[in-house]
Amino acid sequence: METIIKGKVIVLDNNIDTDQIYPGRFLEIVNPQEIGTHCLSGVDENIAKNFKKGDIVVAGTNFGCGSSREHAPIALLNMGASLVLADSFARIFFRNSINLGLPLLVCKGISRVLSDGDEIEVDIVEGTVKILKTGEILQADKIGEYAMSILEAGGIKPLFRERMKG
Repeated sequence: METIIKGKVIVLDNNIDTDQIYPGRFLEIVNPQEIGTHCLSGVDENIAKNFKKGDIVVAGTNFGCGSSREHAPIALLNMGASLVLADSFARIFFRNSINLGLPLLVCKGISRVLSDGDEIEVDIVEGTVKILKTGEILQADKIGEYAMSILEAGGIKPLFRERMKG
């Protein structure tokens, strides 16, 4: 797993719920790549079309509120998001994302200092966010040791598969 992530950002508002991340009208789709093509269509139908693999989603407070279904992080992963940074996350969304191998970092105020298209470099181990156009470095909350072990394994299922081998 890459621990230094560099990419362009898309900045979203506060209270983006799981139905905006992956609208319920698409729930019958089972192909992960197709799921990714509908990511964030509850916010804007064109986001997934214009999103480049490896780019970064930045949001305000309470990102991922709403239902507990895993479709939202699955959609973000398959849209190509390498990371999500937000002022805060809904608790269940946070755990679902980590368990599926999607890195998330809480970085208070991040949504107010970045604009769509800004490039950043994030060290997910140290929790640092460098804004490349200004050189400014922000400190995010560090990911806990256990959550980091899940991310390093590629998700909770790969982690437990590996543990069961031993």
